[in-house]
Amino acid sequence: MKTHQITITAAVLLLFALIGTLLVALTYEGTREQIAANEREALLRKLNLLVPPERYDNAIFEDTTQVINDHLLGSMEPVTVYRARRGSEPVALVIAPVAPDGYSGTIRLLVGINHDGSLAGVRILAHRETPGLGDKIEAERSDWILGFDGRSLDNPPLESWRVMRDGGAFDQFTGATITPRAVVKAVRNSLIYYHDNREALFANAETASSDGP
Repeated sequence: MKTHQITITAAVLLLFALIGTLLVALTYEGTREQIAANEREALLRKLNLLVPPERYDNAIFEDTTQVINDHLLGSMEPVTVYRARRGSEPVALVIAPVAPDGYSGTIRLLVGINHDGSLAGVRILAHRETPGLGDKIEAERSDWILGFDGRSLDNPPLESWRVMRDGGAFDQFTGATITPRAVVKAVRNSLIYYHDNREALFANAETASSDGP
């Protein structure tokens, strides 16, 4: 009798598990496209913060290339470059590098670079830095990230692309130096990568090698 009850109980539990799994799968399938659309829209908004839509007339979300350079772009995986053009002439691009040396792990960025090599701006895509300290790299938390606007490899000079604690030109946060140090380094390296590969980045190549496009 007990064996029979155990069998029935196990069967009921299995049935509930199967129904739960089915419901989760159906919910995922029903919302997957909407989630992808929301993510695309959020990313496009950030791209347009760095390169306003009135500056270009191409489909920036579709005019992309993939590049690989783990030394300067912080990842062994392909990094996406979004390209803005007006009348087929290059205007700016946005690189999505990784800062691998944040305090709590990797920091994903968007680095907007005008065709002349000056920074259109920088935004943070994702991070796990300490709330109240490292999260000041977010534009919503602090205006620190806006300090990159208009900078270039000559402004400040390359040797000054460090936080002040390291003898550089960029502020750090009280109690949190590692996070801004990682971001400054990633932005500087993105500018160096752009300087070395500008023409190829605006070409129509689909994939770049680890040494550049």
